[in-house]
Order: sequence, then structure tokens, then C-alpha cells
Amino acid sequence: MQRSMIIKWVRTGVCLSCLPWSLALCAGETACNAGSAGNPYQQWALGPSKGKDYFPVGVWLQDPSLAPRYQAAGFNLYLDLWEGPTEDQLAVLKKFNMPVICKQNAVALAHLTDPFIVGWIQPDEPDNAKPFKYFWSNSVSRIQAAWPGLFDGFGTNKPYTGYGPPIPCAWIIREYEAMRARDPRRPVILGMGDGVARPEFHGRGERAGKPEDYLEYLKGCDIAGFDTYPVNYKTNRRHVADGVTNLRKWSKDRKVVWNTIECTGLARPRDTRAEVWMSLIHGSMGISFFVHELKDGLLGSSDRALLHDAEMLAEVTRINHQIHTLAPVLNTPSSTTPATVVTTNKDTPVDSMTKAIGATVYVFSVAMQEGETKAVFTVPGVKSGKVAVLGENRTISMDGDHFEDSFRDWDVHLYEITR
Repeated sequence: MQRSMIIKWVRTGVCLSCLPWSLALCAGETACNAGSAGNPYQQWALGPSKGKDYFPVGVWLQDPSLAPRYQAAGFNLYLDLWEGPTEDQLAVLKKFNMPVICKQNAVALAHLTDPFIVGWIQPDEPDNAKPFKYFWSNSVSRIQAAWPGLFDGFGTNKPYTGYGPPIPCAWIIREYEAMRARDPRRPVILGMGDGVARPEFHGRGERAGKPEDYLEYLKGCDIAGFDTYPVNYKTNRRHVADGVTNLRKWSKDRKVVWNTIECTGLARPRDTRAEVWMSLIHGSMGISFFVHELKDGLLGSSDRALLHDAEMLAEVTRINHQIHTLAPVLNTPSSTTPATVVTTNKDTPVDSMTKAIGATVYVFSVAMQEGETKAVFTVPGVKSGKVAVLGENRTISMDGDHFEDSFRDWDVHLYEITR
């Protein structure tokens, strides 16, 4: 989809659910998830950093001149470039030492030896319905050729007024193979839409309720991801976790999973923090933020709204720096005997992830619904210890192998247990 169309949609206030472009990412055939074998980027010679203390935190479609401001907020990656990459854009990013994942155009291919280009990006949200006029050229026969069998049952006289079906999976696979042939040293990323988290999502047109498509789309990338914005779309926040879980299941844990988080519009700092940690706890290995302005589910006029919201920017900065501090833990294999959690309020479940480094056990947890509850954590292999609640300046006493804490309304608690 032409980026000039996005400008038009931004200015006229189009529903995000209908936009044919993505804000997130996709993963590698032999890559691992959830830190099951350490940093998952070892397989690409010129991909993202291979360090155990590296965790990708990206920002989508931003002006390269803003890189220092995003770096100060803990971002370490640019995702896509407006109508680029151009030579000027790459020069600015190189000046600020900001890695980028971009389109594989002629300019980018002239920079194959530049290590700050760490990946290639596929067309955005291929799984969403595409404009009948601009993408399908008002041609029903083109749709029929692209999606054989799509018209079975209702013939070729189906009227199209706004949108046709998504991009065929075969087209994405074909483009992936061409990109890999030109440069196999970097991963190819594919961003998918809300259907990853909600298979019934109406924005997929005729392919709504067809999750089998994603098994094919996953063949067209090296890093797989998606976006969903439950606060702005007024759906359930746990769809963020559902999308991560679905990609892991559909790829049989052979893909690195990334996803994009809302941090503007109706989303407040508590929402964004919960969505980030839901993602990480369920196995996301890369986080990006959608920083454009949102107003009741519509795109506003600002493409950098996060930078104008002091409260949210402070929270995103805190989240990002905490992720970088905990990157060696996130890149550590998850425990084969994880902590178990029992809540006193069955309507407010708490999900968790358990890691261990030496004598230290980490239990990262998040309330998956609104409401108040107490949670009892039982940690196998721990007979006693000191529980520090990271970032909250408090400790909890253990009673044998378990401890208790309170949760309310999407609370996140990160525990460090010294045995």
C-alpha cells in the first residue's frame, strides 16, 4: 500500500481496524521463543545484536532526526521508514547509531555491508482486507486469480464497495523468497494484524475466521508479529497475550514472536505496562510501540504523540529501561518447573513466567483481568528466601516455598528471589 494513502487516511480519520498496514513483526524458522535457548538472533550474521543483554524495543515509522529522543526513552530500533529508506534517512540513523529494519529497496541494497541495517520488512498487515480500488484495481477477476475458490458458493458477482480480501499467502511467501535470495544474512520481518489475536476480526474481509491462513503467512518471514490495541478498540486486554500464544502455537515455537503495544489515545500508563508484560510473560521476544496519535480508534494528526505525553513517555521510558536491565533474564531459558499461582478471586487470574540464574529465581507476573485478588505463588526448589519486588522498593517474606501478594486491575509485579 502506498504510504501517501496513509497520510490521506490519517488526515481524514480512518478506523484503524480497517487500515491495510501493520504495526508489528514476524520470526525465524529455527529461532526460539521466550528465551528458550538464549538470544534468538544468533543465526543471522547481520541481524539484531547477538548479546545476551540485548532485547529489541522498537518504534514504528518515525523521523530519523528523532532518534536521540527515542534512544533516551530506551528505544534501540527503528521499524520502517516513511517512503524509504532514502540515503538521507540512512545517513541520519547511522549518525545516531540507531539500528533499523527497513524495506529492501534499491537504496537499502546498496548498503548491504552496513551493520546498522539489521533486517528487512515485508508489506504491512497482509492478512487484513485491502482496498478494492487501490490494491485490487477494481478487478474481481484479479481477486479470483489471487484467491482460487474464494467465490465458490456466491459466484463472481459479489459487490465490492470498499475492501477486497487480504494479500494472498502465496504472494507473501514469494516475496520472502526473493528477499532472502538477495540477502540471507538478515531476518525478514512480517507484521500481521488483529486477526492474530482475534480470529473473528472483521477487518480480514472474506478471510475473517480463517486462522489457517496464518500457517501459510508464517512461511513468508523470519520474525513474526502482530498488533492489537484492546484499550483503543474496546476489546479485552488479554488479546495481547492471546496473539503471542497463537503465533507460538501456529509456528510450533519455531518463530521469534514480536508484537506492537498501544501507548496513545485511550491507553493509560497502567494499560501499556500490563500489555508489555503480558506479551513478555507469554513469550514475545521483541516489543515495539505504536506512538502515533489515536482518538477513539482513529488516527489523529500527530505521528509522534508519545513524545507529547509526558506521563506516558515517562512510563514507557521506565518500561524500556527495565526490559534492558532484565534482558539477560528474558534471554535465559524458562524454568522447566515454573512457579504456580493460585488466586483468591477466580475472576482475576494471574499469569506468570519463571526464570533462574544461579541462585536467583525470577517470577514475572501480571493480572489478566480487572478486579482485586490475592495470589499465592509456590516456587519449586525454593525452601526459603528473600523476595524483592523489582521497581517497587519493597520485599515480601517467603513461607517455605511460597509467598503471597495483592493484585488489582492489570497489576504487574516482578519478583527476584534470592535462595
